[in-house]
Parts: sequence; structure tokens; C-alpha cells
Amino acid sequence: MKHAALELIDTVHTGNGWKVRLLCGYLGIALQRRSLSIVEGDLDTEVFRQINPWGQVPVLRTREGPWLAESAAILWYLAQGTDFLPADPLAQAQVLQWLSFEQTQHMTNLAQPRLWVALRGTMTVDDPAVLAWREQGDKALAQMEAYLQLHRYFVGGRPSIADVALFPYTCMAEQGGYDLRPYPSVRHWLERMQALAGYVPLL
Repeated sequence: MKHAALELIDTVHTGNGWKVRLLCGYLGIALQRRSLSIVEGDLDTEVFRQINPWGQVPVLRTREGPWLAESAAILWYLAQGTDFLPADPLAQAQVLQWLSFEQTQHMTNLAQPRLWVALRGTMTVDDPAVLAWREQGDKALAQMEAYLQLHRYFVGGRPSIADVALFPYTCMAEQGGYDLRPYPSVRHWLERMQALAGYVPLL
């Protein structure tokens, strides 16, 4: 299926932006990428605030013209009519279930240690805040491990945007001090996602 080029605004190292680029790679969707700098204050400019008043990335200019924010909403938009969003109502609800899990139990606890330890370098892996995030993040990884011991993917036995949403920050978790060795099913799932046609690396 041929798609019109879409425009993505993100930052170089953002896992949320990586989700969008991953899905576009898997689906063969042409994407024009513009990466901004948090350090240089790009997200605080009036120009960007007119695009997204929340001052966050990623933001996607849709085929219809308006900008769309929030990675889960962008994934849902892009996956419409594709195999990455099942048509069955129950399966769609299960996708939403995992998207909610990613936002409420998974992302912050895996992303924050990476941000402060690997990217900003202002905390160490044994900083109390990092340890607290990892304690909660390990609970999320344990839930994923238990599910993936019985399933190859998170919904319907094939890749969906649930997998795309959960992939980036799980893949980068070790940058925040996580040890993925206790989660072999999670590691094998990461390998399967990386082996899919159209896989796009972070950098």
C-alpha cells in the first residue's frame, strides 16, 4: 500500500518517537523526520507551541493536515486498516489494555532511569530514585515475562501496536541499570521485533 509522506517531529533519543518510526518502518510508510533539541529549548519556542501547546514530542502531521500528539494516539491513527491493529473489537480492547499498561506501569519506570543515568548523567544506577523506578519497572517486566512465556506477541499471536509501544523502552532498559537476564521470554520477544521486516533502529 502506498502512503503519502507524513511529517514527524521528535528528538533524537526519544523512545516515544522511536515507536512511531518503528511502526512506519514495519508498514512501509514514508516519513519525513524533523528532530528538535530539548537542550537548546526547541520545545519551548512559540513556533513549536503552536504545533503542540503541550510542548511534547512526538507530534505527527496527519494526512488530513492537523498535527496529532501522544504516541499511543499516533500509533492508533497509523495502524488503522493494517494488520498492526486487529479488526475484532475484543482484540482492539486488548491492544488498548497493553497501551494503557505501557503508559501507566511500564514507560516511566523504564524511561526515567535511562534519562537520568545514560542521557543526562546526573544520577547513578544506585541512586535512590533510580532504585525506586527499577523496583516498579521490574514488576512490569515480570508481568510481560509471564505473558510472553505463553504468547509470541501481546495480542492475537502476531505483532500489533501493543508490541510497538512496549518495545523501545524495554529494548533500552539496560541503559538505566536494568538486568534483562531474568526475563528470557522478553529478550526473545525483543529479538523477534528486531527481526521483523522494516525494523528501524533508534539511531
